[in-house]
Amino acid sequence: MAHGFVDAGARDVYVSGAPLLSLEGISLSFDGVRAINDLSFDVARGAICSLIGPNGAGKSSLLNVINGVYAPENGTIRYAGRSYRRMQAYRAAHSGIARTFQNIALFRRMSVMDNVLTGRSLHRRSTWLEQTFGVGRAPRDDVQQREYADGVIDALDLAAWRDTPVGALSYGLQKRVELARALAAQPQLLLLDEPMAGMNAAEKQEMAAFIADANIRLGVTVVLIEHDIGVVMDMSHHIVVLDYGRKIADGTPSAIRADPAVLAAYLGTHQ
Repeated sequence: MAHGFVDAGARDVYVSGAPLLSLEGISLSFDGVRAINDLSFDVARGAICSLIGPNGAGKSSLLNVINGVYAPENGTIRYAGRSYRRMQAYRAAHSGIARTFQNIALFRRMSVMDNVLTGRSLHRRSTWLEQTFGVGRAPRDDVQQREYADGVIDALDLAAWRDTPVGALSYGLQKRVELARALAAQPQLLLLDEPMAGMNAAEKQEMAAFIADANIRLGVTVVLIEHDIGVVMDMSHHIVVLDYGRKIADGTPSAIRADPAVLAAYLGTHQ
């Protein structure tokens, strides 16, 4: 994955092919309050799908259902050709689903390299015992994992901070390290929970470019939550609009931009 800004433009067609992810009739409640209500939509393999809606619309809860943190009350998750009543978290990781979070979840005292290496844990071939004593397959395994991590670090322009403790980095760089760790896992499906929250316009542009590069060059399918409508319209193939756990719109950027219900509820002057 080589770094370079990819101008995605208004991606006005869905990516062709069978869906990588399908949600069918998903419902979820907390203490009797419905967070997700009979929600269904598909995400095409290779697409960037954005979830938009106000705070409390159920967006983060939905990502937690997809990667197994929450168990839905009803519905089916279809992922990579298999159906699940619930996606267990360990199964999600082993089947190629990676995730970032609203609140940065990095090891602040560890270096950028060591944080990114944690994303390679499922790709190691040596056993825990071999790694502990540095014997058997461990030395070669460690070299291979570091080489891959270095490639991701270079691709996200983080090489200058390779050995820097993450806690010493700016907020924007920490968000980029979290993306690097997720990409180091070589996911099929990448779930991004507000990856550009708190960033200025330049930082958002950079992050959008890195996500678009990963989508195009690695073929990773992306489901992301983002509140900046301009960013969403520019980089998405597909947008799903939620309102209090219900889907009120589902389509291409131009279809969403022209939807009267969406304009009234969310876009306002962005139309």
